[in-house]
Amino acid sequence: MDATNQPPLPTDQAPLIWLIIGDKLGDNAQAIRIADSLGLPYQIKRLRPLPAYEIGKPRFRPTLEHLDPARSDRLAAPWPDLVITIGRRHSMAALWVKQQSPSTRLVLIGRARRWLERFDLVITLPQYSLPELANVLRLSLPLMRADQEAIERAAEHWRGRLQALPRPLIVVLVGGPTRPFRFDAAATRELLHCCNRLQAQLGGTLYFSTSRRTPPATVASLRDQLPAGARLFQWQAGAGDNPYQAFLRLADYFVVTGDSVSMMLEVADCGKPLAIFPLPIPWHSRLWGAITRRLHAPADSPLGNRLYRCLGRWLYRSGVVGFSRDLARIHESLIAGGYAVRCGETFAPPPPQGLADDLLCARERIIALLSRRPDSGDG
Repeated sequence: MDATNQPPLPTDQAPLIWLIIGDKLGDNAQAIRIADSLGLPYQIKRLRPLPAYEIGKPRFRPTLEHLDPARSDRLAAPWPDLVITIGRRHSMAALWVKQQSPSTRLVLIGRARRWLERFDLVITLPQYSLPELANVLRLSLPLMRADQEAIERAAEHWRGRLQALPRPLIVVLVGGPTRPFRFDAAATRELLHCCNRLQAQLGGTLYFSTSRRTPPATVASLRDQLPAGARLFQWQAGAGDNPYQAFLRLADYFVVTGDSVSMMLEVADCGKPLAIFPLPIPWHSRLWGAITRRLHAPADSPLGNRLYRCLGRWLYRSGVVGFSRDLARIHESLIAGGYAVRCGETFAPPPPQGLADDLLCARERIIALLSRRPDSGDG
């Protein structure tokens, strides 16, 4: 049963809930979906970092010093009973709120860069290697899903233009470099080669669509090497005529670069045939990934791994090494569930039951937090 259909909590003494988010659409969508599932009013506190920290990472600690006060909502008393947040910069602000109001419950989506024990609930995603603890809820897939109403509106707007193209319509959704993936000229050439082979098999039209994370050099390479008859939509800030959501209804096949979790999940949620194009991972990133996986080895692992795990706990508490992230786990989950194939493999019809959804589990854990008295000593 969808958590949004669950009965709401009593609102005669509704708790004060803050949703602390930023400008990452995929992150925001997950946090809002969880907050909406509670059936309670909440306030959105939208934060913006200072220019130095829009890309650069601030030292992780409870603070607001990394935020731009002129572009951020104010965090001040009355303090909330519950904060739901996601992301490094926002979780730092949430920890600062808890310093001002120790009774405030903190729910973090993702992973804690430090001080995992200071969060009352961490709703972790499959790409993160967090330990099995009482305050950790592990999901099978991230919670972002497609906005069906927005998709229908966009489809009506774009239908005439897209249906005029030779079918099938093969949409290639292009992301950008994100740790540990590399998205350089060689990766762009390989993506184009893979898509050319696909069009040779299926015919139709290739339609490339970039995103806000696509580097200008990648956009230029795509434009210069665009296959004959292919189309290209170049994402631009503030562009009001983006075909992305229309694609989710009107396209026949999708290729998505493996860095973009939100695009992969939305395609799969719409029941569209999906091929994941895996971006290359540099050797030093593969080595570091192997080391961090050993540092966070399971509790029942062999003695050597347990020693690494003890070292990992010490490094984590000191702030030197956080919990590792492996986006390939999302790829593996989607492929194992029949929702996707690797680029170059034959497309398969998606399973009829739709994506697994753990929203109800997350809702129940948060309701349990709200029902506990702050002074009961159980935190």
